[in-house]
Amino acid sequence: MTTVGILHPGEMGAAFGAVLRDAGHSVLWLSTERSDATQVRAAEAGFEDAGSLAALAERCDIILSICPPHAALDLARALPPFTGVFVDANAIAPETARRVDKTVTARGASFVDGGIVGSPPTSAEPRLFLAGADATQVAALFAGTPVQPRVLSGPPGDASAVKCAFAAWTKGSGALLLAIRAFARAEAVEASLLEEWAVSLPELEPRSDAAQRSADTKGWRWTGEMEEIASAFEAQGLPRGFHEAAAEIYRRPSGRN
Repeated sequence: MTTVGILHPGEMGAAFGAVLRDAGHSVLWLSTERSDATQVRAAEAGFEDAGSLAALAERCDIILSICPPHAALDLARALPPFTGVFVDANAIAPETARRVDKTVTARGASFVDGGIVGSPPTSAEPRLFLAGADATQVAALFAGTPVQPRVLSGPPGDASAVKCAFAAWTKGSGALLLAIRAFARAEAVEASLLEEWAVSLPELEPRSDAAQRSADTKGWRWTGEMEEIASAFEAQGLPRGFHEAAAEIYRRPSGRN
């Protein structure tokens, strides 16, 4: 049995922690300053409250960070001395992952870069891309579970790069569809556009409807992810504007754009 710390169990983190609990591992978390919804998720999943970050670091073999992208580096900076494996599975740019690597290894930890592709393992089988010296050890935690590990041979940053490239299309194209429909609606030609889509591109209306539903419930989380992708593109000499615009679409209040 391995002791794993989950920081912090939102919808995805709680589902990953529950999978680990079902696989026989001990899962710790921190209740301090967590929302009522998070408290309920952790209780339902059977997580143990470690009481403090220092206690969690002392007791855990592996710490799994799954949080909004903008918080990933701050969470790593808050880590006390830790000699286990720190896994950052957040939707961050490769360069951000490398900064997390330097931050946690300076505290004595081993670092594994992770990237989650897919929905929470409550009703799906997400892929967990992993890169780093201890990636195989982390992958072994999920043997026989709905989570499908994908160990990459390259250095930390590679798993985040796969996640960036994947989400650049899925969430980026969703934001583009939302912007197109918002434009057509503002020009009072949305009905005509949908009629033409039905003839020429019949898949686009249901895709845009699905994008709107996702934006209504998850868009607040995707703003930071789009900004990370924009930075990742810029670092490779590519335009950052595609995903800065996507971030702006997802930054808008919930409801129809």
